[in-house]
Amino acid sequence: MNKILEKITGMAPMTDQVIATDILVAAKAEIRNYALAITESGTPEIRHLLEAQLEEVIDIHEQIFNYMKDKGYYDPYNPNQQLQVDVKSMDTALQLAGE
Repeated sequence: MNKILEKITGMAPMTDQVIATDILVAAKAEIRNYALAITESGTPEIRHLLEAQLEEVIDIHEQIFNYMKDKGYYDPYNPNQQLQVDVKSMDTALQLAGE
């Protein structure tokens, strides 16, 4: 995050992780919604349009996932490490709330 914005908002670099997490969660929700919409679509044209959108959101999810994994924000293959990241995130959130 931009150092000037950090000073203005009082937010730490943790903000990058929060933003990435929000985008990842939103992408997961979009994937579920598109999958549901595909099963409810009335015409092949609409279904194909929704399938294309679904593929795009899956690609975005993969990019965000890889970004978070590379930055150490998300480690789904190592639960102990992920727990440590989550505890650190929780502590930071509590510190920000207490300020």
